[in-house]
Amino acid sequence: MASGKPKKKPAVGKKTTTPAIPGGPALVLALPRGRIKDEAVELFGKAGIDLSAVNDAKASRLLIIDVPKANMQVLIVRDHDVPVYVEHGAAHIGIAGRDVLEEQNRDLYEPLDLGIGRCRLAVAEAKDKPVIEGDHLHLRYATKFPGLTKRFLRERGIVAEVIKLYGSIELAPLVGLADRIVDLVSTGETLKQNGLVEVETIAEVSARLCVGRAASRLMSARIDDLVARLSRVVEAGYADSGAQ
Repeated sequence: MASGKPKKKPAVGKKTTTPAIPGGPALVLALPRGRIKDEAVELFGKAGIDLSAVNDAKASRLLIIDVPKANMQVLIVRDHDVPVYVEHGAAHIGIAGRDVLEEQNRDLYEPLDLGIGRCRLAVAEAKDKPVIEGDHLHLRYATKFPGLTKRFLRERGIVAEVIKLYGSIELAPLVGLADRIVDLVSTGETLKQNGLVEVETIAEVSARLCVGRAASRLMSARIDDLVARLSRVVEAGYADSGAQ
């Protein structure tokens, strides 16, 4: 990914108390709905940054949420839109999965893997229609990640057509639209319920903090402080225990 050279991770100190939130302009965070949002709020809380307002029932339908205690503003966006908001400066920072960041390949820094939202990008096919690659003259793969899928196929030397879908990827092999799919898999239960079986894992996926290049200069003190706080929690093993 051409995300530029990541900023060096701040040294982790041995302080037992959480320092005060730095002042200045509010730091704007682009956050996706769903599991990553929930795990991010918990992770930030362990880092001494209270974003519980994001989950308040009153704020559940709000798209812009002010969090004065944390000196932050949170934008609730679609997962695939997080890098767009950050690259174009509408948000200073964002949280997005490795899959989204590598698929879009935007000009962003990625100073920290948060270890949340863990899953895998995998190839799957219909259990009762296994694919024998050498016997197919025209293989078709359906996916929300055409860029990553094409790269995978190219590296494997597989010639195939890639069909981009925006949802219900599991349906494609069942109705003859595609021979295989490439999609995110967590427990594998959705594949099983739809008569699909996982064939190969392309990449392990977790959510990362991404930073816009302009923001990395203009908001460097705030961002460095945030990265340091989150790093302490991640390195303490939060992602391997509390977030699972």
